[in-house]
Amino acid sequence: MERPAWAPRSIDISVPSVSRIYDYYLGGSHNFEVDREAARKAMRFMPGLPKIMQANRAFMRRAVRFAAGEGITQFLDIGSGIPTFGNVHEVAQAAVPGARVVYVDHDPVAVAHSEAVLAGNDDTDVIAADLCKPQEILTSPRLDRLIDLNRPVALLLVAILHFVEDADDPYGAVAELREALAPGSLLILTHASYEGIPLPAERAEGAVDVYKDIRNPLIMRSREEIARFFEGYDMVEPGLVPMPHWRPDSAPEDEDPYAFSGFAGVGRTA
Repeated sequence: MERPAWAPRSIDISVPSVSRIYDYYLGGSHNFEVDREAARKAMRFMPGLPKIMQANRAFMRRAVRFAAGEGITQFLDIGSGIPTFGNVHEVAQAAVPGARVVYVDHDPVAVAHSEAVLAGNDDTDVIAADLCKPQEILTSPRLDRLIDLNRPVALLLVAILHFVEDADDPYGAVAELREALAPGSLLILTHASYEGIPLPAERAEGAVDVYKDIRNPLIMRSREEIARFFEGYDMVEPGLVPMPHWRPDSAPEDEDPYAFSGFAGVGRTA
């Protein structure tokens, strides 16, 4: 297999990666045949997967604009993946010139790309770290250079928590991050769920099994389980809702039925 110039030498390009599969769904070019193959396999069960990813991105952009409108100028995006058009720094810096954005991912490909995309933008940086180890993120000199934790921060956990198994204590990690945030900070979150998918759960499970096969299990949680991530936050209106219903720019009824798979919400620390 030919290794493209943008792929770091250290990565095994024969193993699919969640962030490259996501890039493929969004129409990006930073993915390999093994990623495309896994994506196509999952889409055989759930053809609307690209629509779900697009709905995630559209919510993220609305939520970033909302945060900027609330006066927040610092953004921490954990599980940021491969930067595609309309990423957090583009949206935030268009809304608030000089907004500071730190991306975090544990996928070396995502980190390498982010470094390439962000070159020359002094108000952004990327950290190679894992959501399950919040201290690695919070004590990083790269975070310290750009983000003042004594001032409100928008923390983004978009389409990431459903890749963290209960055994790895995602609730503990999210609580630890919340403890580090100043009052008035925002948590911007989306999460996959069987609720809202326009398919019988058995069929959707076929797509979930594809992720299990590539050793990146997709953990579908109920709305109630997702709401627990917002403990210690006050929910911003309209609360925890299907993505197209969160402060929409256009009529939700015009959306593809798959866009309603999973939940999105924004909470504010008191």
